[in-house]
Amino acid sequence: MQVEIKVPKVGESVREGILAQWFKADGEMVRKGELLYLLETDKITLEISAEADGILKILVPEGQTVAVGEVIATLETGSAEAVVRQGPPAEAPPQRLQAEPSEVLAPVEPSPPVPDLPEQGPWTPLEPHAFMTPSVRKLAEEKRVDLARISGSGPGGRVTRGDILLFVEESDLPGRAAKPGMQAFSAGLPDSREPAMEGAHPVEETSRKPMSPIRQRIAERLVAAKQNTASLTTFNEIDMTRVQELRARYKDVFRERYGFSLGIMSFFVRASVEALKAYPEVNAFIDGKDVVYHHYVHMGIAVGGGKGLVVPVIRHAERLGFQEIEQAIAQLVQKVKDNRLELSDLEGGTFTITNGGVYGSLLSTPLLNSPQSGILGMHRIDQRPVAMGGQVVVRPMMYVALTYDHRIVDGREAVSFLKRIKECVEDPERIMLEI
Repeated sequence: MQVEIKVPKVGESVREGILAQWFKADGEMVRKGELLYLLETDKITLEISAEADGILKILVPEGQTVAVGEVIATLETGSAEAVVRQGPPAEAPPQRLQAEPSEVLAPVEPSPPVPDLPEQGPWTPLEPHAFMTPSVRKLAEEKRVDLARISGSGPGGRVTRGDILLFVEESDLPGRAAKPGMQAFSAGLPDSREPAMEGAHPVEETSRKPMSPIRQRIAERLVAAKQNTASLTTFNEIDMTRVQELRARYKDVFRERYGFSLGIMSFFVRASVEALKAYPEVNAFIDGKDVVYHHYVHMGIAVGGGKGLVVPVIRHAERLGFQEIEQAIAQLVQKVKDNRLELSDLEGGTFTITNGGVYGSLLSTPLLNSPQSGILGMHRIDQRPVAMGGQVVVRPMMYVALTYDHRIVDGREAVSFLKRIKECVEDPERIMLEI
């Protein structure tokens, strides 16, 4: 029996995606539940598993754009067990070599550099380059060029006529005198310069690859945020002494009770919830000529993944304690790592926190995550001298930044919002007592 493998529906707004990778080869036995392929859309990346046992027949190769509902492969389920019992036929290896001659002709590892050609004697041309047209091959023979020394600049590493001519100009080939300028430059150099130049010339290499759907979507949203909002950023700094003391005091107890560490992010989530209650405009957004206020907090947490930055959402953060926030963050981060994020994990955020400090950022101006009106940027913690009580002391300090939509949030409210976060983090008891 044949089972069709179709591109699944992942959301109302997603119509297509890129078939990024097949985890199984064409003709390979697949078991139910095994990872089958990787699908990239403009919102999320999904790992799709097999729904039945069978022999895989791939209809659409990697890198192709596929529509939701399109059949990209089939599974032959009826003969799967028979194929497993019988195993591959005895003649399979030689047939594979005959069917794929490129594996015989092309070396698996790069060949070592070819030594310089002799000054005298017949010139023996090298084996034709894999990415060389007949006209380029003829030019290489006429110019007596060693193709192993050339890195192609054309598409897919193709050697072009320009590559050969440039190599001829910049190389001191047998039978060809060096340019006068090169003779003058090299007159004072020792003979040891020749091995250093052997087999290569300066190449300005470039490569080109299409943007992934997620990266395209990120670019579109960032440009839209800059064009459609009146964004402005205000800054402050926070003394992290009390937070570090609390974490050091209770981290072992917290881990023993809940199974994971007490992180810094939960303090900022709770502090942001308190600030959003005090300044609801930061938790609102503009819809046409109306301002829509949220009476709840869906907190977006920016997470860097292999495919780009994603912002999964902690729902109703105003109802959660430290343990529940840390657990939600850990689950979302694991989903990002495993490519298991669902579209519902990314929708509905009302405010966002991004932590550039994990990458070493000292200070930055985060961009709004439209249609939200505010985003909080955290940064790395540094030991810095600060004035306290008329004395200079060293404290663990963090710069924080709030980017906000000035159309709805005034400067006074933005500065007061960030000051409220500072007060709550520097004095964590405020968060617990909600004062």
